[in-house]
Amino acid sequence: MTTLHDQIQMLRAELTSFHLSRRERACIERELRKVEADFAAAVSYVSEDPD
Repeated sequence: MTTLHDQIQMLRAELTSFHLSRRERACIERELRKVEADFAAAVSYVSEDPD
């Protein structure tokens, strides 16, 4: 199972490719921002949990 952290690392690795078109790079950056926001929300949810 791929975690959000793993997905972030994979997307960052994809961005290091020199063979990306502008459209591909923009799509990966957009997806990375979304996954990073999901990760931040998950971490925030866990830290706010009183249990």
